[in-house]
Parts: sequence; structure tokens; C-alpha cells
Amino acid sequence: MLQESYPFYLANKAARPNADLEVTDKYTGEVATRVAMADATTIDRAIGAAVDAAEPLRKMPPYERQAVLNHCVDRFTERADELADALCIEAGKPIKDSRGEVSRLIDTFRIAAEEAVRITGEVMNLEISPRARGYRGMFQRVPIGPCSFISPFNFPLNLAAHKVAPAIAVGCPFVLKPASRTPIGALLIGEILAETDLPPGSFSILPCRRDGADLFTTDERLKLLSFTGSPAVGWDLKARSGKKKVVLELGGNAACIVDSDADLEDVVSRLVVGAFYQSGQSCIGVQRIIVHASLYDELKERLVAATKQLVAGDPKDEQTFLGPMIDVREAERLESWIAEAVEAGGKVLCGGGREGAMLEATLLEEVPKDQTLCTAEAFGPVAILSQFTDFKEALAEVNEGDFGLQAGIFTRDIYKIQLAWDELEVGGVIIGDVPSWRVDNMPYGGVKDSGLGREGVRFAMEDMTELRHLVIRTPAELR
Repeated sequence: MLQESYPFYLANKAARPNADLEVTDKYTGEVATRVAMADATTIDRAIGAAVDAAEPLRKMPPYERQAVLNHCVDRFTERADELADALCIEAGKPIKDSRGEVSRLIDTFRIAAEEAVRITGEVMNLEISPRARGYRGMFQRVPIGPCSFISPFNFPLNLAAHKVAPAIAVGCPFVLKPASRTPIGALLIGEILAETDLPPGSFSILPCRRDGADLFTTDERLKLLSFTGSPAVGWDLKARSGKKKVVLELGGNAACIVDSDADLEDVVSRLVVGAFYQSGQSCIGVQRIIVHASLYDELKERLVAATKQLVAGDPKDEQTFLGPMIDVREAERLESWIAEAVEAGGKVLCGGGREGAMLEATLLEEVPKDQTLCTAEAFGPVAILSQFTDFKEALAEVNEGDFGLQAGIFTRDIYKIQLAWDELEVGGVIIGDVPSWRVDNMPYGGVKDSGLGREGVRFAMEDMTELRHLVIRTPAELR
């Protein structure tokens, strides 16, 4: 059960100046709890505290930062059921999937703890020509400074963790704005961080309204902005961010190619998960399924049958696979896209119905490629089937459009695998599985409108550090 209300965290400390933000149970629509909200003055104070914390946090020995992260791992493990229950309520995520996200939260902090003592530099040979004789160089990585983080609603625990844990590992103070619809997970992370010996001001976690959050983007005291969310918002934030470094993990409309040598039973089991896991509200959810013509009819029949068997309903029920979308407006938006696709000639194979925020798992075929359902990010339980005969043409179809996050390919042909890796305009190519697959130490991010930079603990740590070079000249008499 959720608490009656939750504080925000300002400069490592809980504060309850109000309880203005209502957080609803996404299945029932009822108010489940209330959360304190920050105003612009509070955000300004948090940024100032982060600036003050930069030097003591930079000087905090790596083993002490590791101890902070390990404390979080232990406490997350102890409170795993509470974290999963809160996630199930605030995000409408089925309880089994909520437990899975808690395990990823733990993994992410554990990986960061391991990496905290592995931040290394390099010795360089500078004697590349006679004029450089007697010179040698080396570089180290140093924290970039105070960071601004904005996390999304769909993975409110783990996507906040992918910003917070690397920042602690490298020694960067931060201010975090969690999604207003799902702030509880981030606040529970803050509650546990407040138990540690991080220097005052090292972190602030501040739910706030979008119109009051401008300082997260524009304040020049912040040295890095890391945003996960919609492309329209992300690119706007980048345009207004000034001189600070920007990392964006944005949307996608991920495609999966099923080649003629694929094992259909395996493929169908993975496609169902990839397309409909957490109601398709994942930027790497399977949205386009491109199937070799020789398998198309059989795969379609099997996939439709498997989709119809999915259990939809109350996310607190252990048997539920498909819960609600984040709110009714999002479900209505996607329902309208389906209707537009059908009007343009698309055919619904199953699903398409909606009751409130519950949208049925939906499969379509014969959808014209200029339809919004093909070109934009659906971010819901909908996937489109098409077929191909030439593998290179299938790769070209994957590359169509503005996004490039991840792609999945079911093939056993090593030459096709190599070709796909060379030609696909995406951040990651997943072979033998759906593009929805991710583990938390891998580099993760996209190209084109899918973003800038990479998450994954070690790669986020690189973004949160700068190289500092040292050159030493040995006098001639000592050479």
C-alpha cells in the first residue's frame, strides 16, 4: 500500500511544503496518494545546493561512493515488494513486470557500484615526431559537475536509476525531475539515498509542473542535461539548454525482421512480449513486424492466436499481462490512429477495442506506410505486419522514417547479420530476439530523432565526466 503522502527531497532532505500533486491508481483512476511539489524557488535552491556539493562530492573517495550505491542495492532488495507494489499502482504496470523492473533497478545500482572504482585514464605516447621528443601524456576522467535529470513515466524506477546511479558513481551532484504521473519510485530512491553519507546538496528529487521546471533546462550552473521522453519535448529542451552537454533518449517505432529460417514458435513467443509488454509503452516496443513472404501467413495465424490469449485487466492480478495505458487520453489517441489506418485501407487482425485507458492488444496488416501508425511512435499495444522477399529491401524498410533506436532480426545467416549491423541506422541491432530487449550494462540509445548519446551505466558515466589531460616534458639532460 502507498503512504498517504510523500515528500520531495531538497538537498538530501525530505520536505513536505504541500501535497499538491495527486497520483492516481492507473487502473481504477482513483487518487492513490499525494506528493509534495516544488516551485521555481525550490528548484533554484536545489541547483545552488548541487553547486556547493560539487567539490566535496568530487573529493569523496570512490570506495565511499561505492558504499553508497551498495547501501542502495541492499535497501532496494529489502524493500522490493514495496517498490513493486508502488510501481504497479502509479504506472498501471502488471505486478509481475513491476517486480522485473525492481530487479533491474537493483542491477543498475549494483553495476554502478562496480564501476565506481573502475574509472580509469590512459598514458599516451606523445613522441610522434622529433618536436615531441621527451614529452609524455596521460589523461584522467573528472566529474562534469552538477547535472539535471528528467525521467519518464514508463519505467519510473529504472530509467531514473540510469541517471542517478552513474552520477553517484562518478561524483556528480544532481537535481531530478521525475514524471508527474509516476513520481513515487524516484521519491523512494530519494528516501533511501537520504540514509547515506552523501555530502549535503548531492541530490534533490523534485516533482514539479512543466511550467515551473524551466530551470532544469536553462540554468547555466548545470553542466549536463539528461532527458528521457518524447522527441518533441527533448529537442525543444536541447534548443533551450545553452552551453551544457545534452543527452537525449527519445522515441522510436522499432521494427523486427523475421527471415525465412526463423523458428516460428520462438519468434511468436518473443513478438508477443516485445509488442505488448507493459501495454506497448516502451520506446523499443515492437511496432513494425516485417516477415519473409514464405512464413507470413503461418506467422500471422500463430501471432494473432497468441495475442488473443493475453490476459488483460487489473495489473495487481498475478495473471494479468496487459494493463491500462498511462491515461485515457493516450488510449484515445492511439485508438484514433488505428481508425485512421483502417480508413486508409489497413486491416485489423485482432484487437482495436478500448474501454477507458484499457486498449486491446492490436495487430494490423496492409497499413499504408504514410500512416501515422507507421511513421510515428505508437507507444501502446499496437503492431503492424508486412512482408518482404528481399532482405536488403527489408533493411531499407527498417531505415524508413525519422527514428533509429533499436531493431530486432530473427535470422541464422551470419552474412545477413553482418549486413544488418553495417546498414541499419539504429543504436542497437538485436539478433535472435525483439528490439525490446535490453540489459542494463549495455550501451543504449539511438540516432536520428531517437536521441543523442548513450545510456547504460559505464556509457552514462563517460557522458558525466570530462577528460583532463596532463603533459610532462623531460628536460634534454635527463633523457
